[in-house]
Amino acid sequence: MTRWKLIGAVALVAGTALSAPAAAQQAADALAPEAASRTQENALVEAERQMVAAANPLAAEAGLEVLREGGSAADALVTVQTVLGLVEPQSSGLGGGAFLVWYDAESGEITTFDGRETAPMAASPELFLDESGEPMGFFEAVVGGRSVGTPGVVRLMEEFHERHGNLDWESLFQPAIDLATDGFEVSPRLHMLIEEDRGRLDQEAAAREYFYDESGEPLATGTLLKNPEYADTLQAIAQGGADAFYTGEVAEKIVAAVQGHEENPGLLSLEDLAAYEVKERPAVCAPYRDRDVCGMGPPSSGALTVGQILGMVSHFDLATLGPDDPESWRVIGDATRLAFADRGLYMADSDFVSMPKGLLNQDYLETRAALIRRQTALPDEEVKAGTPPWDKAELRVPGIELEQPSTSHFVIVDEAGNIASITTTIENGFGSRQMAAGFLLNNELTDFSFSPESDGEAVANRVEPGKRPRSSMSPTIILNDGAPEYALGSPGGSNIIPYVANTIIALIDWDMNIQEAISLPHLTNRFGTYHLEAGTSAEDFADDLQALGFETEITDLNSGLHGVAFTPDGLEGAADPRREGVAVGD
Repeated sequence: MTRWKLIGAVALVAGTALSAPAAAQQAADALAPEAASRTQENALVEAERQMVAAANPLAAEAGLEVLREGGSAADALVTVQTVLGLVEPQSSGLGGGAFLVWYDAESGEITTFDGRETAPMAASPELFLDESGEPMGFFEAVVGGRSVGTPGVVRLMEEFHERHGNLDWESLFQPAIDLATDGFEVSPRLHMLIEEDRGRLDQEAAAREYFYDESGEPLATGTLLKNPEYADTLQAIAQGGADAFYTGEVAEKIVAAVQGHEENPGLLSLEDLAAYEVKERPAVCAPYRDRDVCGMGPPSSGALTVGQILGMVSHFDLATLGPDDPESWRVIGDATRLAFADRGLYMADSDFVSMPKGLLNQDYLETRAALIRRQTALPDEEVKAGTPPWDKAELRVPGIELEQPSTSHFVIVDEAGNIASITTTIENGFGSRQMAAGFLLNNELTDFSFSPESDGEAVANRVEPGKRPRSSMSPTIILNDGAPEYALGSPGGSNIIPYVANTIIALIDWDMNIQEAISLPHLTNRFGTYHLEAGTSAEDFADDLQALGFETEITDLNSGLHGVAFTPDGLEGAADPRREGVAVGD
């Protein structure tokens, strides 16, 4: 009898997609993230040609309808993102940014698009220091205009659509416009999150008016919520392109909200918005068990850190150990800690900081793996950054940053075989709590280090004008002999990295299907303490991990993994049972 059990019941569904009523029922079952982790049942979804896996049934179904109309993954991306920004506003939207990993079926190549927010040109490294020169408290920095960076997602949608879209740009906004005009029902999860953010969200006038009723209570589950201002903004972008967002009335509303905050004004300007650029970057790919695991490079630390974890654990026989053996988790946990030590010291926006070229060097990772060849957990004093091959890198020091969980991930596969794996965010839940033109603004600048230097040495992830803050977002596509095998990703702050790495290990080493791998209880260790997902069989590992020398803590670990597997028989899609997402396909 094994200790391990999956979250929810995982069953194979023959046929194609979940129906819209079934998708809606899954959302209704998501009473709360922690409750969903114990009660919601997500089934593996099969499809032959095309699929969308996203964090809300309304967004997933809207994206699938675009594919049915002959749209590409790039077309469906616009629709899914604009609907998510309405029905899941706490996680992503027009006021945020995104990282996209793209597999082009015609060329067989993977590339990435960086729609990460940028620091205003007036920002300085001291942005998050108080009057005494000490780092501000997290929410002291977040709430207001100070934390808002230049949003990138609208420009990303437009540029990506121009390259890979099939359908008319304007038509892709209609589903979200209709929902915003006619209204959608507040989900149990959105109600709970509004309730939990009392004291911050309800202190900001526009957010209070939108998310709370006349008596000041959070909008009840099932309330029909309309957003005509969001519909107007979408209509403007549909007709005028991204320029209608980055210049003109919408841009003026954004800047007014940021700079006009009475207690915590920010620096974002009209010039910052008008100058924003999306950057196409080479994918970062790391080998693992004869696969190529490809993802987003700097300013995301995701692909590098996931690649380091996998490179270290590749020197251990995790397949034989299996998920029930605490030794597997000792190896994975210490590999994650070592990777995070490198991440903290070296990784930042590579347009501003020269990084070591050898972070994924296989000889280097073998020397790091040798540190784990022991019987017990690595002592804290031995978990430090290594010395990878350099080549003109700059030695920096770790800083103080408090990346918080929120965000959303979705995967789209179109009939031609193109794949979009995209992680999208406004950072903390409800972002800066500032609303403009019907949407929430991000607080991405708090992903920078609050402390610009340590002992006189510069921090790699310090604030600098025009710089993009380091992220943990890890949109991923895995190739097997050059062909797509999996596409996945997750929200969750810096826990995104172990969520994704552990899911890949479950898929490849433990031979689970994608729903089983996504539904596994979470065990994560980034900085020394092993966090075990509350209410799951992960709790049963506490005594064994403590005997191995780890401190443990039982806590909620509310990922939002979504993924698609590519099999000889077609597509298999999966959604995280901890949230209200679904996979749908034909």
